[in-house]
Amino acid sequence: MEITWYGHSCFRLTERGLATVVTDPYDARAVGYETLRLKADIVTVSNDTPGHNYLTAVKGDTHPITGPGEYEIGGVFITGIQTNGHGKTEEPRNTLYVVDYNGLTVAHLGLLNRVPTQTEIEALGSINIALVPIGGDGGLNAAKAAEVISLLEPNIVIPMMYAIPGASLTLDTLNKFLKEMGLAETETMPSLKATSASSLPQETRVIVLE
Repeated sequence: MEITWYGHSCFRLTERGLATVVTDPYDARAVGYETLRLKADIVTVSNDTPGHNYLTAVKGDTHPITGPGEYEIGGVFITGIQTNGHGKTEEPRNTLYVVDYNGLTVAHLGLLNRVPTQTEIEALGSINIALVPIGGDGGLNAAKAAEVISLLEPNIVIPMMYAIPGASLTLDTLNKFLKEMGLAETETMPSLKATSASSLPQETRVIVLE
């Protein structure tokens, strides 16, 4: 499978012969990024705010998923779990999604704003690749993100929702997160390609997508 980042918390997940997933399409006017031009079979929305819910940015015969539940579309299994907004009207609801491509699992944490309990972590099962908010402003900050990663123990972490030059959002920098993780330098690539869970590193690695 291949994971490509389009800024903020928007990714495209593709695998030959299986449905394509786009996560959290944004309204470019709200976040200050370039306008999205994507096609997908499935679109997941973690929370109902313009930086995450702009469904019209994704073309094709799409199946939108906007909340908790279990879904199977085009050979892809998706589990949505509510994390924020339990009875709190002032806090937007967030849905964390675990996407399973033939046993290779990707967790998109959305606008997660707290460290889950051990019971909640165990309910997610084994996570191979975690897409983690790190910049604060409603989502995890660098310190909380590092704590969540230590609990999830994924093979690969891809940071999202951090300060990008030219964007209109006020977020913390990537360097703040890397320092929290004890990393002196970044490992960057245009997209992440993985063939199976067994092909991934045993020790957690942080990979920054360009």
